[in-house]
Amino acid sequence: MPPSSSALAPKVNLITLGVSDIARSTAFYQRLGWRRSEEASTQDVSFFALDNLVLAVWSRDRLAEDAGLAPTPPGFGGFALAQNLASEKDVDLAIDNAVAAGARLLKAPAQTFWGGYSGYFADPDGHPWEIAYNPYFPLDEQGLVALPA
Repeated sequence: MPPSSSALAPKVNLITLGVSDIARSTAFYQRLGWRRSEEASTQDVSFFALDNLVLAVWSRDRLAEDAGLAPTPPGFGGFALAQNLASEKDVDLAIDNAVAAGARLLKAPAQTFWGGYSGYFADPDGHPWEIAYNPYFPLDEQGLVALPA
């Protein structure tokens, strides 16, 4: 049965990270090699085109205000962003590149309890990123996760 036009589709188009210093965060993600949209971005917000997703960095306080929430201190927010890669070697290289770009290593890449290989870094505001090789979630020809049915 197709979803109704009022149903919430199972997709995410944009992730906004609340940050303390937009210029610093913008520079960090650019050092990772991510392309900032010059046309869509301003000094108050930066947008990065990812594969089938947009990542935004915006003021943490303004994001909280926009959502009608009280600003909370930086720290673990109960989620991690993640990127799956094609091999353990790719994970090692990506973590090394992130640290060289200014990330803080949270957990060195290692074998996982679930049969994969992953490590974590934090961006300048402490947002955790997991970089993983998951042999159970193959990547398609575009490098996107092909979740088994």
